[in-house]
Amino acid sequence: MMLPTHAVVGLALAAPLTVIAPDVSTAALTGALLGSVFPDLDLYSGHRRTLHYPVIYPLLAAPAVIAAAVVTTPLAVGLAAFLVGAAVHCRMDRYGGGLELRPWEGTSERAVYDHVRGRWRRPKRWIKYDGSPGDLLLLASLGVPLLIVLDGPFRLIVAACLVVGTTYVVLRRRLAAIAPTVFAYVPDRLAQYVPERYRP
Repeated sequence: MMLPTHAVVGLALAAPLTVIAPDVSTAALTGALLGSVFPDLDLYSGHRRTLHYPVIYPLLAAPAVIAAAVVTTPLAVGLAAFLVGAAVHCRMDRYGGGLELRPWEGTSERAVYDHVRGRWRRPKRWIKYDGSPGDLLLLASLGVPLLIVLDGPFRLIVAACLVVGTTYVVLRRRLAAIAPTVFAYVPDRLAQYVPERYRP
């Protein structure tokens, strides 16, 4: 799924704390937002493998959530929210399409790498691909209510996610068509950072 959807899902997971525990809600929202986008920092270096840990993040998140419930400090809550956001991100990637330039073609069986089992997990394609209409529907169904619930910078982040996500969905197929041409002009010293699927 697209990064704006991951970000909004992370914020949606932490949003109930604005009512339940408002004193730590900022830490929870910040942690969940950062955790939900963190795995995609590997986009240009082993995407869905380098920073995606579908088994390890949940194993770390469970005790962190328990610790945050016992010792309710902003740091503990923020860390727990970060790990939950990262764990959910990896799960969401499994529910989406494969790791390919044109995922609507359904030719890749690589959704996210499982470091524990040493193999790629297959995509379920419940959301057909990142930037699909279904992806936008999920983004909007969570993002629009968050515009009402959240305030301050988090509301602005949600609004930005809705704008960027909608634009990406409109352009998604065109971007896939021009990517090989654009990345053909990348200097040789940077070519190693271009994902294989973008190479001409």
